[in-house]
Amino acid sequence: MSNGFGMYDSQQVLQRLAREGSAGVQEVSAVTSPGARAAAWAVKIKSHSSYNVYNVITVVIGAAGSVPAEIGQQTQAVNLAEPFDAEGTLAAGIFAMMSRVGDKNVFYAVP
Repeated sequence: MSNGFGMYDSQQVLQRLAREGSAGVQEVSAVTSPGARAAAWAVKIKSHSSYNVYNVITVVIGAAGSVPAEIGQQTQAVNLAEPFDAEGTLAAGIFAMMSRVGDKNVFYAVP
């Protein structure tokens, strides 16, 4: 007994999920489960590195009125609110939300 969905149909579905473009660029499909989301966390700017890149550290937000606690080690992150070809102007001590995009840490904080 057949359900009408053969091997050929399965192959077509897979090809639709990962198509080859005319330039040889593969289109990638992503499947997420309910509740899946992009991870983001709070950081504090420790210092300016170069251009729009800053040294930041993760912070844990506590009860209202308490100072956020620094945890972990410093890492570098790019401020998307500043030009990529100019020196950044954010001061140390500013808090922001950071997330991971590809292989870079990014945040958006207006100077």
